[in-house]
Amino acid sequence: MRKYAFCARFAFLVAFAALPTVVIAPPVQASEIKYIVNDIPVTSGDIKHRAAFLRLQHRKGDAAQEMIDQALKLAEAKRLGIRISDQQVDEAYARFAANNKMQLKQLDGVMAQSGVTRAHFKDFIRAQMAWNQALGARARAEQGGGNNTGLMNPQEAVRRMLQQGGTKPSATEYMLQQVIFVVPASERNAILGKRKREAEAMRARFNGCNTTREFAKGLIDVTVRDLGRVLAPKLPSDWAEQVKKTKAGSATPVRVTDRGVEFIGVCSAREVSDDRVAALVFEAEGAKDGNDALAKKYLGELKKDARIVKR
Repeated sequence: MRKYAFCARFAFLVAFAALPTVVIAPPVQASEIKYIVNDIPVTSGDIKHRAAFLRLQHRKGDAAQEMIDQALKLAEAKRLGIRISDQQVDEAYARFAANNKMQLKQLDGVMAQSGVTRAHFKDFIRAQMAWNQALGARARAEQGGGNNTGLMNPQEAVRRMLQQGGTKPSATEYMLQQVIFVVPASERNAILGKRKREAEAMRARFNGCNTTREFAKGLIDVTVRDLGRVLAPKLPSDWAEQVKKTKAGSATPVRVTDRGVEFIGVCSAREVSDDRVAALVFEAEGAKDGNDALAKKYLGELKKDARIVKR
């Protein structure tokens, strides 16, 4: 449920990669408020951009209703204290471009030329990320009741799987180590490039977690953290794909984060099978199957209680 739904849906954008990266922007037209949804305005410009987005996806839909739904989702996320930072959105936007084998300027060009705009797509990404977190919280509350972890009782998960004709599943268990080349915010512009080169050099020498601290001894402001054992279904979403592609004894590619520049060392990886793994896998499969139904139910409840004013 934490996966970003927009990634899989818009693979067709690859076909637009050859579009010019410099485009002439259409004349700016005055935008007026069409709806107010729980104090969030939906403008004619928002609706126009969403209509262009639907065309780009070759998908039918009501642009105005989609923007009303998006406003409801954002209002609910705010109520739950969910905050998606600009950096998270920018990183997701960059990943989307990379996954479609496009440069950022090419993706910007596609968004501008199609009438969607980069800003509108990023607003959509932010709303999707926030909504996914809200759905996850709702699913855990409905499944776990008083279980603070949100994870189904392991024995119950195994029982349900066996009832459905399944077998106890296995998952990869990783032993991980995080290496952070700290970059203070006040010095980010001045030293980020240098720190990235240092991190790349250390990553190139990485050959297992036993020697990491030895390599870091002569370096300034480098933090090495042992993350311990992490099962594949519980890998952080921003690192999961890179960790899964990395062999034991190697390190993930270097990545710039709000802390500085970092990479993850994969100390070891092994397949394990126990009741906890069954619970995690069952939870993930249940999320896939129930996501649409839960989202529809949740959004329906929000609409019922919403204050929607048409201007």
